Amino acid sequence: MAAIQRKTSDLSVTDEKSGSAVVDEKGPFDHLPVLDTAHVDAAAVGDVSEDVRAIDLDASGKERPIETGQDYALRLVSLEDDPTLPVLTFRTWFLGLGLACFAAVLGELFYFRPQTVQVSGLFLQVLAFILGRAFEGALPGPNHAVDKMRTRDNRFWRFINPGPFNIKEHVAISIMSTTASDQAIAISVFAAQDLYYHVAVNPAIGIFTLIASQLIGYGLVGLARDYLVYPTWAVYPFLMPQVQLFDAMHRGQGIFLQKKRRVFFWSVLVGIFVWEWFPEYIATTLTGISIFCLADRHSAWVTRIFGGAAGNEGLGLFALSLDWNYIGSGGGAIGSLFTPLATQLSLYSGVIVCIIAFCACYSRDVWHAQNFPFLSQLLFYENGTQYEQLAILNSDFTLNNTLLEQQGLPYYAASQTLYQLSRTAYIGTAVTHFFIWHFKDVYQVVRNVRTQECQDAHYQKMKVYKEVPFWWFFVLFLIMFALGMGLIYAADSGLPWWGFIVALIFSTAFVPILGTLYATVGYQPSLQFLIQMVGGAMIPGKPVANMYFTLYGYQTYQLTLNMLRDLKLGQYTKLPPRVTFLMQTVGGIVGGVLNYVIMKSVISGNREILLDVQGTNVWSGQQVQSYNSAAITWGALAKPLYAPGARYGFIPWMLIAGLAVPIPFFIAHRLWPRAGFNYVFTPVVVAELGYLSVGINSSWMTSLAVAVFSQWYLRKYRPRWFRKYNFLLSAALDGGTQIMVFVYSFAVGGASGKAVAFPNWALNPAGNPDYCMRLTD
Repeated sequence: MAAIQRKTSDLSVTDEKSGSAVVDEKGPFDHLPVLDTAHVDAAAVGDVSEDVRAIDLDASGKERPIETGQDYALRLVSLEDDPTLPVLTFRTWFLGLGLACFAAVLGELFYFRPQTVQVSGLFLQVLAFILGRAFEGALPGPNHAVDKMRTRDNRFWRFINPGPFNIKEHVAISIMSTTASDQAIAISVFAAQDLYYHVAVNPAIGIFTLIASQLIGYGLVGLARDYLVYPTWAVYPFLMPQVQLFDAMHRGQGIFLQKKRRVFFWSVLVGIFVWEWFPEYIATTLTGISIFCLADRHSAWVTRIFGGAAGNEGLGLFALSLDWNYIGSGGGAIGSLFTPLATQLSLYSGVIVCIIAFCACYSRDVWHAQNFPFLSQLLFYENGTQYEQLAILNSDFTLNNTLLEQQGLPYYAASQTLYQLSRTAYIGTAVTHFFIWHFKDVYQVVRNVRTQECQDAHYQKMKVYKEVPFWWFFVLFLIMFALGMGLIYAADSGLPWWGFIVALIFSTAFVPILGTLYATVGYQPSLQFLIQMVGGAMIPGKPVANMYFTLYGYQTYQLTLNMLRDLKLGQYTKLPPRVTFLMQTVGGIVGGVLNYVIMKSVISGNREILLDVQGTNVWSGQQVQSYNSAAITWGALAKPLYAPGARYGFIPWMLIAGLAVPIPFFIAHRLWPRAGFNYVFTPVVVAELGYLSVGINSSWMTSLAVAVFSQWYLRKYRPRWFRKYNFLLSAALDGGTQIMVFVYSFAVGGASGKAVAFPNWALNPAGNPDYCMRLTD
């Protein structure tokens, strides 16, 4: 399978005998095209909905597989655009603000749920389309049948309803609502302070901290857009389902094939909505069917290796999952149907090593592994009981060494230790991977940005719109920087001014390194662990300060990449850049205000439940507990736990060890350029050595099977079906699943205040859903 990172000519030269693309094996990027595509337009490539186009065919007349970044840009995404379409209409503002409020509230409710669920952008996209079409028919305007004569020349009524609900309105609404739905890390900080330290942050401080932490990354967006948005090689593969769904809903309305695509989409969406009620509620065994557990229900090792349908149960080896909520990622960045196969094979290679390492450490009692649960994220005393975190802190929440000597140092479960090891080594691996594979290419873009114009076809089409001047980003950054600096002192965070600046410097440094990986192969592991480690080393003994350091060091980086993603979505769909900027800014402000309000409401009504380890099937404080535990270990115990010679002193050294991992594969690729070593994405492999340390693990083998079927078989042997339907299928499956999760959560899942459990029966047992032996009460 040819990954999108190969370097090739713009429209891909083909071998006349095989019909396959001939590629230059020098590197993993294809973003230096030989052919000029600056003047490629919609007429040259045809509509993406067309059945057969010249651009899709090889020399023998057969359809070529989707291989390169240019294939993604020209063969999967429409170049069609109508600059006269109205954007900032009443429908845009009303539905955008309404769905932003809805998404922010829903995202915050999901944050405190037992099984954490992200609000899917596909779900919001489908909902916006339904409401937009309803407003199109209901609101008076120049094209409304009843009011046509009265409103024909009235600018006000053209603002209210200018005509058909168009793609630009739809994209703007989606960007505003998805920005508002992002679950802010600041919520973890405020909730942990409230629950564990009995500090209620002032509402004004809390809301403005949320807004500042959400928007401060915009300055980095202005710097990074030249090389992480504009070029063709920055494909953001996970955007393909969303972009193709926009095209299917709004373009080619008179084409029969486009009608077939719409019927296909809605049929799949309704079908998966109905089906998901079974694995999620009626027949939970379908989440993970384990033949081994059915054969032996009384073996702890069978549960550890082959179980996985319940949280923190097992590793899910050879389990079969029929729950798309877990198989397809529910619209997340890694999805079986849209993430390139090389990325997914690298990920699951790490999973195989993960299984071997977890079992070996536990069976040999490494780090007293058998004293603790097989999979757990909590801290423990050596005897296996849960560690009392507050018992080692002073009244001002700094470390008390005398109390620490009395309590002793905490332990991690072996699986959690390996997770920390992998996520530390990954950072070093990512740095080396970037410099040996990508640095030269990114440097060329940055060096030539003022003298050479980007030749991407979509970028060229966007030149009809006014670009966002850099000073807009810079001014917003300065305002948020000043606001954030003042708020860390107003909130008594314990984070010094220089710590705030260092946190932002770390974010800035890793945006090009990890952002390149995100833009090309669709993978973005968390930087949170490294930021917590650095914060603990620089500001020891202060867990609350560590929380704030992580807030500005990690969330700034994460939301910067999210904003770059939205700019690319705007480029693909031809949304004016200034509208994208406005929608993101408003969405971040709306999300910040409502996140804080809902957090306070949930905590005030469920404090004891959120403090409980297990919680209920309605509410859980697991995310706050995990964030607070990390702040304790890194903020208060960094030196006694992680210093050289300490209990976990080897973990920080993994950062250095990770630097060496990509080098053998790079050398092997230079020696054997056609062996495929350039498709081994070592940061992905290393990061996922702890992939199975938490959650429901019964789906990973099914996800791998779906990935191979889609990204290898369909891509290679059914390229036309793949081009027309694969990404649309992903959008329908993810969108229908998210709608089901939303309806389920409020109807019977307890989000409305009362949970209604489905009666137990053969496929909904009282214990573990897969009939594995229960290891914990």
